[in-house]
Amino acid sequence: MFMILKVEDVMVEDVVTIDANATVMEAVELMNQYEIGCLIVTRRGRAVGIVTERDLLKRVLAKFKDPKTTKVQEIMSKPLIVGDPGMDVEDAAKLMFRKKIKKLPIVDQGRLLGLVTLTDLARFQPQMIRVLKKISTTELPPRRLKKVIDYYVV
Repeated sequence: MFMILKVEDVMVEDVVTIDANATVMEAVELMNQYEIGCLIVTRRGRAVGIVTERDLLKRVLAKFKDPKTTKVQEIMSKPLIVGDPGMDVEDAAKLMFRKKIKKLPIVDQGRLLGLVTLTDLARFQPQMIRVLKKISTTELPPRRLKKVIDYYVV
């Protein structure tokens, strides 16, 4: 019997968030404190964007912006692409490939429930490896995920 995995079965539930009005320096401190590569950005309790290490490199460091005065909302990736907790893991992977993203916040009725990454999916179990292999034959993986796909899948 083949079990269909749902996103809610594999997502990380303890997602670290930061307010859109916080400074980039505060974001960096949080990311370092929790040893994570992204934060979900919120405004009035609702997820509105994501800030990743890549955002910090491209939109702060490369542009010589001051992390003490630059607000997270100025450099976050938006609009936020989200998944539903009840969606199949395969559908989540397809969405991430299509949108060229590695991290998918999981939201239900506007409330942030968790986060799933393509790396999590690739590591999760053998059947997911087959799913990613199948998807990668028809769609290109996000450029920065190619090495993960090559390592775990090919």
